[in-house]
Amino acid sequence: LSVCSKVCYAIGGAPNQVAGSAASFFLQIYLLDIAHITPFHASLVLFIGKASGAVTDPVAGFFISKSRWTKIGRLMPWVLACTPFTIISYFLMWYLPPFVSGRVAWYLTFHCLFQALTTLFQVPYSALTMFLSTDQKDRDSATAYRMTMEVLGTLIGAALQGQIVASAHVSPHCTVNPSVNTTDSWHDTPSIPDPSDPLSHQVIYMIAAGVIAGVYLLGIVVLFLGVKERDDPYALNSDRAIPFCKGLALTMKHGPYVKLTASFLLISTAVQLEQGNFVLFCTHAAGLRHHFQYLVVTILVSAVVSVPFWQKFLQRFGKKCAACGISWMIPFAVMLVTIPNLILAYFVAFVSGLSIAASLLLPWSMLPDVVDNFRLQNPHGKGHETIFYSSYVFFTKMSAGIGLGISAAGLEFTGYKPGICRQSDDVILTLKLLIGAVPAILILLGLFILLFYPITEESRKETKLALEELR
Repeated sequence: LSVCSKVCYAIGGAPNQVAGSAASFFLQIYLLDIAHITPFHASLVLFIGKASGAVTDPVAGFFISKSRWTKIGRLMPWVLACTPFTIISYFLMWYLPPFVSGRVAWYLTFHCLFQALTTLFQVPYSALTMFLSTDQKDRDSATAYRMTMEVLGTLIGAALQGQIVASAHVSPHCTVNPSVNTTDSWHDTPSIPDPSDPLSHQVIYMIAAGVIAGVYLLGIVVLFLGVKERDDPYALNSDRAIPFCKGLALTMKHGPYVKLTASFLLISTAVQLEQGNFVLFCTHAAGLRHHFQYLVVTILVSAVVSVPFWQKFLQRFGKKCAACGISWMIPFAVMLVTIPNLILAYFVAFVSGLSIAASLLLPWSMLPDVVDNFRLQNPHGKGHETIFYSSYVFFTKMSAGIGLGISAAGLEFTGYKPGICRQSDDVILTLKLLIGAVPAILILLGLFILLFYPITEESRKETKLALEELR
């Protein structure tokens, strides 16, 4: 693969990450403090939206696996067709409708649409890795390029959104009198003193949505012009596509895939909890309301610059060994929760970026190895790649949706009130648990499962030689 092809492939995945990052970091606080819906309803929007995206994964895999080869490939038409609708649904997801009673239904509808459409993009796009090259090093290199650009996209999304909308979450009332509320009076603390603020804040969010929609168009044009999809290089003319349901049953019995998926669905849930609650934690629990956008940027800059490091690390020491880097964020996150200090917060943000980069790169680098292992055990079937990728995304999205839904419901249960300067002690404790203890437990469980992942560097080389013989 040429460097140009790798770069164009990587750029194609960035827009989804730009939009997904903005939603991960800011949608929850937008629903609570700008749209003024209850935490319970926000939890429904977040969970059902993620669930709809997860349910779309196997459906997308089913139809894509039955797609016929066209002049531009089998996967590329899906990527192109869903992009315009994704842009529209994303834009409307940040629109504040003039009615109040139906706002929950509005956000639920367009969040579900956005998640489903990004799935229709992500499944064929991620499966495209298997159809760029037959060489493992080429695919690993393309994955590293892709993850670097996707983390950069995450950075751009969070930075754009954070810089544009930061003013919507800084109340002059809180700045002047930050300790106005006590245990007895926090229910009565005024939220936003200027009644015109909600409208101006909405305009700010719409500007951010428009900018990110433009990034979508740029990314898809680069992907289409710079990447050529190749047909299955191992399939014989006599081979038949594996039926979707049969293929799904086979993947669920494939040991390496089960262990990889179980491990990273726990780890990705931990990362989603960090992302979804970080802005709320900085605003309400750590006294860093004026720094959250810079802390988010620090996390993502650290992640971007460390992806090449992790790529070199896993090439030299192996992919399972590189997974230990995911655990680096645990002690520092616990320190931030117990000692909310500004300098410490930036250091924690930097280390968290290193761990997030490892958690993003490794599963997408290891999944092609699992697919190759499956191909070796089922040499006369084809079309299984989209089944693996769609079902993997399904499990990770579903687990993340459950995690985010439970976290938002926990805020509702402990009495979160939108817009006030200081939340109750129970809410602050909940945010600390969601940033510190819960992600730490999930990451440790995920890494424990990964210890039993059977594909080593030696078995990867053996699989490569066997597939070359097959080819």
